[in-house]
Amino acid sequence: MAAHVIVFGNEKGGAGKSTLAIHVASALLDAGKRVAILDLDLRQRSFARFFENRAAWGAANGVSLALPIAPDMGDGVALARADEAMQLAAFERGLAEARAAADFICIDTPGGDTPVSRAAHVAADQIVTPMNDSFVDFDMLGQVDPVTLEVKRPSMYAETVWEARKRRAVAGGKPIDWIVLSNRLAVAAARNRQRLDERVAALARRVGFRVGPGLRDRVIYRELFPFGLTVADLSPEVRPVAVSLAHVAARQELRGLMQALDLGAETVPQEAA
Repeated sequence: MAAHVIVFGNEKGGAGKSTLAIHVASALLDAGKRVAILDLDLRQRSFARFFENRAAWGAANGVSLALPIAPDMGDGVALARADEAMQLAAFERGLAEARAAADFICIDTPGGDTPVSRAAHVAADQIVTPMNDSFVDFDMLGQVDPVTLEVKRPSMYAETVWEARKRRAVAGGKPIDWIVLSNRLAVAAARNRQRLDERVAALARRVGFRVGPGLRDRVIYRELFPFGLTVADLSPEVRPVAVSLAHVAARQELRGLMQALDLGAETVPQEAA
């Protein structure tokens, strides 16, 4: 069966693309799936570095942790300085290697519009777009009337996804599933959330995306990054930090995220104890 390609993207930084990519890839690995990763955020490389940390922590502590396939696209900094043709060629090589070896391919994209990011969107079977609890982030998807707050038109990133879907349809491929996740929500409800949710729902009907839950802004997600671990990895053998009720809540959030992506019941982490 062909590998399922999941692209984590929008054209705004700071929405949590890498955090989502890390948790989805890790959940798929924990489910026993063959996962390949491609980090197209060539300068920052948070996605790739997380799994480098994971390999190092596991080796240092004598713990066997599932690791992804990481096709070699070359030096990220050098590739970021290369011309468009070289970047696209490196991406195509990495994608071909990943398709040959994996069940799932997770691609993290930069917070901006680049040729290689657009190529990744065209290759996607599923696009996962995180959006913070803010009209600043919503502006990436759609423009609202400044007086009525009614949705006026799709915005720049929605147009990018529309173009990717159009190119996929012309090539005879299956439709791209697009899901927008409410991400990094504050634990306490924000005043504008209901108004924002209403606009997201209206735009979803207009441009054709699903809406799902992301991950709240919790310390534990940042706390585990240096070890290359997620809340789903914590066990009596894997416990670099003290476990609390916050970890149980975070694991439930991860369950909700994986259920929303609908990648198969076996990919959803078990209920938190």
